[in-house]
Amino acid sequence: MELTTFWFITIAVLWIGYFFLEGFDFGVGMLLHPIGRTDADRRVMINTIGPVWDGNEVWLLVAGGATFAAFPNWYATLFSGFYLALFLILLALIFRGVAFEYRGKIDSIRWRQRWDLAIAVGSWVPAVLWGVAFANIVRGVPINDNQDFTGTLFTLLNPFGLLGGVTTASLFILHGANFLSLKTVGDIRDRAHRASEIAGVVAIAAGGSFLIWNQLERGKGWTWIPVLGAALALVAGVLAERAKREGVAFSATGLAIGLAVVALFGSLYPNVMPSSTDPAFSLTVENASSTDYTLKVMTIVALVMTPIVLLYQGWTYWVFRKRIGTQHLPVVHRS
Repeated sequence: MELTTFWFITIAVLWIGYFFLEGFDFGVGMLLHPIGRTDADRRVMINTIGPVWDGNEVWLLVAGGATFAAFPNWYATLFSGFYLALFLILLALIFRGVAFEYRGKIDSIRWRQRWDLAIAVGSWVPAVLWGVAFANIVRGVPINDNQDFTGTLFTLLNPFGLLGGVTTASLFILHGANFLSLKTVGDIRDRAHRASEIAGVVAIAAGGSFLIWNQLERGKGWTWIPVLGAALALVAGVLAERAKREGVAFSATGLAIGLAVVALFGSLYPNVMPSSTDPAFSLTVENASSTDYTLKVMTIVALVMTPIVLLYQGWTYWVFRKRIGTQHLPVVHRS
């Protein structure tokens, strides 16, 4: 396997890891108000992801860094063309991170409500915009012969891109609901089950439509396998959630997210960013990549560091694996 292909696959794996992990904590943030009816409920929900949300975001940093190092031309065109969308994502992630840290700094219900709103908005914005962005990457955008993006933000707001946003948002809500049902007890767990049932219907409809549309227009023969696999995993997850098998439901939703990413990257290859202006202007794994020496050094570093990161993150989830509820919260003064 050529190193360019290896790093294309590696970047796809990094995005799978990011969407699997950050997907459920986005989902928890998006469900903060529909499920968390009281301040105590919302504290429990935030505590389920409190020890891990910042570690989940590391996958985004690594995916972006790997893209910059392995495919600098792809990185340059992507971040210049999608600048406003990516800036909004970054801004939302910053406010969301600040909200997690500052929510408990002042003993005031109104203070916490404001930061809860920041968490919710900071979860919704990237959940939708990541879908819009990836849908347009796969669909193709206006790129000229200098590999420069020639469209605008409104270029990205096409029906396929918007459906991609609905797909990621609904998948993350479903993933987050399944995570909450796995990690909580009592009323929050019951509400998470009900939210999962509703989100499951939307995710199956939106995700199925999105993947089949992409498959019919630009998919390959083998990419039908992950498309059908993702559909089956979603259905299995919904059925498992109804049977109160939360671990199976959460794993199935994560599998569906991973297979959806495989289908998208599979239909994209060997392009990394197709040009809708002229296919000859498309960025590919060959014309967008770094030198072989750079890719070799990156491969050595990745082989050494990846197992360490995975072991550490796995240990973190193991330590904080128990269910929690409002009865586990320390007593605080309410103002």
